[in-house]
Amino acid sequence: MKLSHNPKTLLLFALGIFALGAFAGRAFDHKIGADDVRSAAKIMGLEFSQSEIDSLLPGLEENRTAYLDNRKLPILNSDAPAMWFNPVLPGMKIPMGPDEVKIPNAKISLKNKEDLAWMSVAELGHLLQSKQISSVELTQFFLDRLKKYNSKLHCVISLTEELALEQARRADAELKQGKRRSPLHGIPCGIKDLLATKKYKTTWGSVPYQEQMLDYDATVVQKLEAAGAVICAKLTLGELAMGDVWYGEMTRNPWDLSTGSSGSSAGSASAVAAGLLPFAIGTETLGSIVSPSTVCGTTGLRPTYGMVSRHGAMALCWSMDKIGPICRYVDDCALVFAAIKGVDNKDVSVIPASFRYNASGDLKKLKIGYLAKDFERNYPFKANDSICLAQLRGLGVELIPIELPNMPNLMPILSAEAGAAFEELTLSGRDDLMRRQNKNAWPTTFREARFIPAVEYLQANRLRGKLMQDMAKVFEKVDLYVHPSWASSSLRITNFTGHPSVVIPNGFRNGKPTSISFSGKLFEEGNLLLVARALQLAGGQHLRHPVL
Repeated sequence: MKLSHNPKTLLLFALGIFALGAFAGRAFDHKIGADDVRSAAKIMGLEFSQSEIDSLLPGLEENRTAYLDNRKLPILNSDAPAMWFNPVLPGMKIPMGPDEVKIPNAKISLKNKEDLAWMSVAELGHLLQSKQISSVELTQFFLDRLKKYNSKLHCVISLTEELALEQARRADAELKQGKRRSPLHGIPCGIKDLLATKKYKTTWGSVPYQEQMLDYDATVVQKLEAAGAVICAKLTLGELAMGDVWYGEMTRNPWDLSTGSSGSSAGSASAVAAGLLPFAIGTETLGSIVSPSTVCGTTGLRPTYGMVSRHGAMALCWSMDKIGPICRYVDDCALVFAAIKGVDNKDVSVIPASFRYNASGDLKKLKIGYLAKDFERNYPFKANDSICLAQLRGLGVELIPIELPNMPNLMPILSAEAGAAFEELTLSGRDDLMRRQNKNAWPTTFREARFIPAVEYLQANRLRGKLMQDMAKVFEKVDLYVHPSWASSSLRITNFTGHPSVVIPNGFRNGKPTSISFSGKLFEEGNLLLVARALQLAGGQHLRHPVL
């Protein structure tokens, strides 16, 4: 393919691949020649004349020198680019003001201690407030379950028992004094082990980092502690946030121990589904809350991009990474989200938007769409999804058929940012230590990223901007829409545009859970949770539990 082009522009565009320099730890002393340029151009679908190549060569040598000089400077995974993604388009209004979460009061009597494993956060909170149980007793109950079943599920990397009991004793002392920090006060939980903690290693689930110690707490960890939550474990993730295989094992699905829990929030979903913890923190770049929640039968909230600070979280893709709760109950997602959201003056991408959720809100006031063509197709979850659509209509919801815009191929964005985030692995050769080494594994993706021209990365982001505009037109028609969790383009689209999603279990297929999802307007998590709650109560699938 012959393209018209400006040679000077192409200095910044095409042939950075010959400036890899210390690729895999080996420095180049090869001088760039015409044949190198022609070979590189083929990879990028370009063709240059000899005179154009001659004019390119000096600039390519200069660029390579600049790259090699930059590599002499230390860059940590926590060093974010001086540019950041903003999902808010011109003219959009960001909800401001105080947060507000309204859920029904939970009054319950503790008759059987084993029932604690399946209670909601609100129910456990009532037991604590009514002094039917102490936080220390509750924490020890869940620590014991983690110890008992982790050998089957492989969902824990570090049991934070000392920290948990210390936090539980403090929670009890404060409750005795009449101080309750939040609805999470005294409630045990777990965090995905890509969140930094002072006293425990932060492994990112990966062999090269399995002994890594970071001398600070992630913002989400600080916010959980400020809310009075009790952190019992750092939970598994697929290595560097892909899949369910980490350096120790494969995290298991509690409903079928012969299979994995999916990922990358593998341990968070597995532990909550198995009743080892009331809730856990997960993260999502391109499905890592929705997918394990689907496989394990949990309820997950992937918030609007920018609602939760990622300070102290492993960076994979700065313009896509998001943090959210994995729970069993929709109301629990609201309570946890309210505790972890908000600005911290450390993550520049955080947007100071408010969160309002009223569990007793009126569904009929919302315009709810559905992806009619996707639901009409044959796909594995179709039978259970059809029941959900009937249940929604039975609740008085008028479902409006909508279509999503066509999805351009934006994967170069994720690949390029991931390759930059883990350049150290590629240049040092330590990527060879990682467990998965096939063509779809991270080591290969990181290497492939070296061949993505900067211009193509920017062009993909320009197409991303158009996609955001197209999605804004969709939300002129509806407030939110329901869609198949996997069998539509919504999961991929909304992860790139930054829109929030909620996933809930909606039945079983071949003995394993299925799910259905809702996606909505930016910062409108409250509406998503309201509709998801109504459907969850109508179906009751969240009340079914695996037998270990």
